Amino acid sequence: MMATREFDDFFGDGDDIPVVDTRADGRLLRVPLGRLSANRVNPRADFGTEAELIDLGKSLQRRQIQACPAVSRSAYLKLWPDHAEKIGDVDYVLVAGERRYRGATAAGNPALDCVVDDGLAKDRKVFMEAVVSENVDRQNFDPIEEAYAVRALVAEFGSNRAVAQHFERVDGWVTQRILLTHLASEAQDMVRKKTMPLEAARSLGKLARDNEWDPSEQLAWWQGQQEQRAAASAERSAAKKAAKKSTAGTPPTGEPAADPEQPGADPFYGRKTGPADPASAEPAPRKQEPLVEAEQEHAPAVPGQAKPGEQQPKSFPYEDGAAAARHLIHTMPAGEFTKMLDLLNKSERAVTAA
Repeated sequence: MMATREFDDFFGDGDDIPVVDTRADGRLLRVPLGRLSANRVNPRADFGTEAELIDLGKSLQRRQIQACPAVSRSAYLKLWPDHAEKIGDVDYVLVAGERRYRGATAAGNPALDCVVDDGLAKDRKVFMEAVVSENVDRQNFDPIEEAYAVRALVAEFGSNRAVAQHFERVDGWVTQRILLTHLASEAQDMVRKKTMPLEAARSLGKLARDNEWDPSEQLAWWQGQQEQRAAASAERSAAKKAAKKSTAGTPPTGEPAADPEQPGADPFYGRKTGPADPASAEPAPRKQEPLVEAEQEHAPAVPGQAKPGEQQPKSFPYEDGAAAARHLIHTMPAGEFTKMLDLLNKSERAVTAA
């Protein structure tokens, strides 16, 4: 049984720092870092930069809200007896919380609060579940680390299905993650940096596994995929530009503009008007005959009429009201056309009043 040292020695150096029992049941302990070790089966490899770890350690100096789960050295070595030299001569081994341990070490903190529970070392399955579950449930867990964590679980549980059922996941959830462990280190770095999408990475992992591709073959496949993606993107962009160009000037509804010369259409705005029933529509105006040139060479001068010897303008279709209206619509400036409409409206009101 471990000897209990006095509280006065707590801030001493090295092994002279005691383990202080902060609760009556003896499970919540403030363990000196020198008497604590991280476990050797943690799949997590990225704990942040040195500066980030120091910031975390300073935060822990102010307040450690979450205690680290740990087991006794003897309980841990029953599961992995070959780790004795790796963990050193410590009293406790962390189950989770290695980043907090590294942060405290970087900032020079003396100890960490730990909850010691040897029940977590009942067997390898229980221990690995405790190690992995905290990380798998974190949204920012590195996909590659998660892949190796799931593979470690499969090694302990015996099959993909056993792991999936234990964590209440579908079988494919396990398989998709393990595929990433077949990637070359260069490809795994791309996944970590998010320069290779997970979907492509899993496809590459399956190909690498089934065909035993070496790193150069994996990178060649990804280079080909990038070229195909770039070509497809350029093709989509060109198609969008062509579609935008072809639809320029098309009415918003997608219907062709009405022909002003066709019956049932408003020649000024190009909109369909009048009843939809052909039987109730007014008959179409007769086709205008070709305009003829003025025959009298010495006719009185008319404003806008050419002089003798010059090309004569078309005569105005006074006898055909519909043709006259169309002629005015196509030749008269918009402002003058509006004035004419106002004048006609006033004349019609005057006639009606009379």
